[in-house]
Amino acid sequence: MGLRPVDLARRAGVSTQLVRNYEAAGILPPAPRSDTGYRQYGPEHLSALLTYRALAPGFGAETATEIMRAVHHGDEALAYRLVDAAHAALHEQRLATDAASDALAALAAEQVDEHTGPSLLVGELAHRLGIRPSALRVWEAAGLLAPSREPGTKYRRYGPEEIRDARIIHMLRKGHYYFEQIRPVLDGLRRTGSTEALRAAIAERRAAHDRQTKAMLYGAALLHQLITQLVAQLVTGEQQAASAPTGLAQ
Repeated sequence: MGLRPVDLARRAGVSTQLVRNYEAAGILPPAPRSDTGYRQYGPEHLSALLTYRALAPGFGAETATEIMRAVHHGDEALAYRLVDAAHAALHEQRLATDAASDALAALAAEQVDEHTGPSLLVGELAHRLGIRPSALRVWEAAGLLAPSREPGTKYRRYGPEEIRDARIIHMLRKGHYYFEQIRPVLDGLRRTGSTEALRAAIAERRAAHDRQTKAMLYGAALLHQLITQLVAQLVTGEQQAASAPTGLAQ
């Protein structure tokens, strides 16, 4: 069955240019050319395209590309290692979310007296958190922190509440939370002391882990099917080569 680039693109719901880009990136096996120079795709190209499109949502475009390249080079072991590494990384993210959940809940529940406790300069707070001072300035520009200023020097001063908030921001950023997810957490703590938004953010993070796992499972199923097909084709080709006459009788 011969497929034109447009046929392949329609089957996968992508553009013809994207099909060509996938071939150039090694996601698809090289396509033979017709006498007139047109690409001629077959079922193996469609299977590879659908497999990559299934892998990318769960494993990410970069890892999915590396997996497909390994498959086309006949390096099954590398493909399996890449799959294992992605699952292991997701597992580590789950553990980090669990650990952050307990720590953040305790941190958010801390009683903060804004009239007592030391205030810190930007460099002192950055050192305590193990981050660069520029990160604190970025968080301030995003509206997550609002440190006071010294009257004469205009140096930033972080009081107990800002220090607590900075610790929460730091932990959530390490958990790959976006500013839009962090903002309602801080707003709830500041207005009412409620940790409801924090619990919701952590629940959404765990739900995102679950969605990624499901996507990885779906992609891995198509990957298994593709590898099985390629192995079967290879065995058939070897059998045909072994049974073919090697020369003319003398």
